[in-house]
Amino acid sequence: MSPTRNRGLLTAAAAVIILAAGSGIAAQAAPQSGNNDSPAADSVLADRFKAVDRTTSWELTGKLKLEFPTHHPQGIAYTDDHIFLSSVEIVERTVKYPSPRDGYDRTAGKGVGHLFVMDKAGKLQKDIILGEGDMYHPGGLDFDGKNIWVSVAQYRPNSSSIIYRVDATTLQAEKQFEVPDHFGGVVMDRQTGHLVGHTWGSRRFAEWNLKGKELATWKNPNHFIDYQDCQYVASSQALCAGVTVLPQTPAAGGTTAAYELGGMALIDLAKKTTLHDVPFQKWSTAGHAATRNPFKLMADGNHLTMHVAPDDAEEGNGTEILTYEATVTPVR
Repeated sequence: MSPTRNRGLLTAAAAVIILAAGSGIAAQAAPQSGNNDSPAADSVLADRFKAVDRTTSWELTGKLKLEFPTHHPQGIAYTDDHIFLSSVEIVERTVKYPSPRDGYDRTAGKGVGHLFVMDKAGKLQKDIILGEGDMYHPGGLDFDGKNIWVSVAQYRPNSSSIIYRVDATTLQAEKQFEVPDHFGGVVMDRQTGHLVGHTWGSRRFAEWNLKGKELATWKNPNHFIDYQDCQYVASSQALCAGVTVLPQTPAAGGTTAAYELGGMALIDLAKKTTLHDVPFQKWSTAGHAATRNPFKLMADGNHLTMHVAPDDAEEGNGTEILTYEATVTPVR
């Protein structure tokens, strides 16, 4: 669930980026790459990610500030023509019950689900409204080369979700099916043609055919972080990123001074295992772990480029798409 698939190489924002004040890096154009959804390109990304570890040196190379109300971003995807950003607009916050009621631990709240469509400079082109009734919380995105896949759930666990397919060219959204749980993200497995989603806190995965028939479900064997945004990479694998919130020591404020731990993981959707995971401790302008929500990673040989958007509209400098880059040595 949220506290951000383009399964292939991602197109970086072709815009002038505003770099952090005092960073010592001059303003420059964002790096560019073609959108590449080939299996070979996917395999390169999966392979290079396995070379990422805690010593990998990531450099912040750009910030693209979004100049429209972005609310609480969740997932991001890149195509040749657009940047897609899912987000939830909270109208009425959920409230925890003293004890569960009708299977729920909190009220439904009220909100609006958005799928923002931008050009490569981050200029808003269209706002696609998604959701029905209590299902107003969009999650992570996946781009399969033609369609954007996104789940829109109730903003509470053990609830319900709608899976949408959005044509990345016509921008027409179509309701694919509903599922009886909160799913905070979904990926299209190009090898099987099935969809795989993860529930609140990514504690459980489910696999469906395109008509919504559940084919498999399994518990997440990894408790490192809660995945927020995933992208398909290769051979029934998905690359996910997210965050977990941990309490500080009593002397540092305890639970009132929570600590965000960010990270990434490569998951085998067929074997239902975690292949490789690593923390990512870079921070946003507002002080969030960079992998808090929207996340995309691309590879150009041994060079990795990551795009994340951890801050909400009302935080820090507003929502910025941060670009990090690193060079790795492939594992032999």
